[in-house]
Amino acid sequence: MTTLQLYFATNRRHQGEDQWRPTGYGTDFSADGQENLRFGRLSVEADDAVIDACMVGTSSGEALAKYFKGLVGSAAISAYAEQVDRSLPETVQKDIKLGSQAMFDDLQKRMLVASDVLVYIHGFNVSWVAAAATALALQTRLNGTRIADAAQSVAVVLFSWPSDGAAVPWVSYRSDRSDAEGSGKAVGRAILKMRDFLIKLRAEARAGTAELCKQDIHLLCHSMGNYVLQQALVRVAEFSPGHVLPRLFDYIFMCAPDVDDAAFEDGQPLAALPQIARQISIYHNRNDLAMTISDTTKGNPERLGTAGLARPGQAHQKIEMIDCTEVAQGAVGHSYYMNGVVNDDIRLSIDSRPNTDTLRARRRHPTLFNVYAFPG
Repeated sequence: MTTLQLYFATNRRHQGEDQWRPTGYGTDFSADGQENLRFGRLSVEADDAVIDACMVGTSSGEALAKYFKGLVGSAAISAYAEQVDRSLPETVQKDIKLGSQAMFDDLQKRMLVASDVLVYIHGFNVSWVAAAATALALQTRLNGTRIADAAQSVAVVLFSWPSDGAAVPWVSYRSDRSDAEGSGKAVGRAILKMRDFLIKLRAEARAGTAELCKQDIHLLCHSMGNYVLQQALVRVAEFSPGHVLPRLFDYIFMCAPDVDDAAFEDGQPLAALPQIARQISIYHNRNDLAMTISDTTKGNPERLGTAGLARPGQAHQKIEMIDCTEVAQGAVGHSYYMNGVVNDDIRLSIDSRPNTDTLRARRRHPTLFNVYAFPG
């Protein structure tokens, strides 16, 4: 048996009597408000033989998520305890104790021994249990693939927002989109906390009182999680001095993004996103049924997750598009980022492999330098 640990942040309401030792998290916002975050860890005991069996084949990520879903319901959850007066700004409180600071400290220790961090934001119609199970599967799959750099590990940090977890047409989609908008402010707040932590850490390193890990932080958003990111960008811009946002992430992986296909154009919501990342990878599927439903039945413009950017030839040089149509599996074809082929491609990016590396299954478009596709 192996003990697997997952770090998380959530603005969901805790379940159980003890908020620092909850039994889980529900489908509505924290009692302290939609921007209030809890930071914590959960651990599960997993069977090595089952994990090894799940790792076989291109559907390995989905198989792992299904297995972990049966374990998360009884997982040991420990939230970082806080001591803070919500009626006052954090900067004026002397004896403040923040869960974010405690988690960042723990992650820094892990990063000092060669571990990148991947922040994962799930999408529409996802319960707490499903979100945690998928994050554990993503972490296990990224670290267990044969193409991974053996000297480098990846720690996944889940951000879970109150997605309904019940597929009720119209009602749950609209509810989740509204919750995603509110949760974007919470994610923006978390990103700003991370920015402040890194600024402080660099100052301490210059003074010789701290050590820099020299590892990278990445972000992976799936489906409506990309809309959460879009809303978070507004909050980050609000509280960033000057006209340029801080570069905080190495890679941002936008998987099946449920946002407009023109969202990166001038004056649009994601126009400034390249400022906070070194590279942005957009994974899309032309046969994604969820994108079709979002487009045709919910009154949305063309989705970025269907065919990529509306004008790929005008994209920022940091942006690349990867067509996953030929490798996407399942009746809906929406969670293909957990597919072995796509997941390996994400891991190669984390390992800083070039876009045209021979280990990658993707092939570059004959005329567009930033457009790729997985062959069937």
